[in-house]
Amino acid sequence: MIPLLILGLLIQNPGAHGYELLAQMEERHYKYIVNFTKGSFYYNLQQLEEKNLIKQVNQSEQSRESHHYVITEPGEAEFQKLMYQYGAKTEYVNLSFYAALLFAKEYKSDNMVKLIKIQIEQTDAKILLLKDALDGEHQLSKYFRKMLENSVSHHLVNLEWFNSLLKDVDCL
Repeated sequence: MIPLLILGLLIQNPGAHGYELLAQMEERHYKYIVNFTKGSFYYNLQQLEEKNLIKQVNQSEQSRESHHYVITEPGEAEFQKLMYQYGAKTEYVNLSFYAALLFAKEYKSDNMVKLIKIQIEQTDAKILLLKDALDGEHQLSKYFRKMLENSVSHHLVNLEWFNSLLKDVDCL
């Protein structure tokens, strides 16, 4: 999914530096969509360049050493392909906590309470991250804003569920 994000950002910001694209991914909280590191970002940037999906351009004589990128024609086609590939995909939510919950009766109830509290803390943190993105100073596209709002709603439902599990831990 990182290639889709990079290609999309280059369509929005032709001639951007790699570090500018990475900064935008961080500022826009794309880590909520896909797990990425600085290393994985630059690896994907390099792969896109090697596949001729993006290319380096010089913005001016003064910046010969800096790497400005633009999307190529094959990159545009790849962007279209990835948009359909990810846009048409529906996957089940994969929470490893669900697997642990299957064996809650076989686990000490005190430890199960700790696990549920960890889920509550992590969900609270995700909600704060999403709300920060929604309340932030930067402009979010209409659809990205709606996606973040939807994610907040899902996390609020999960939070309610985790709290109900805490009350019923002995029944698990």
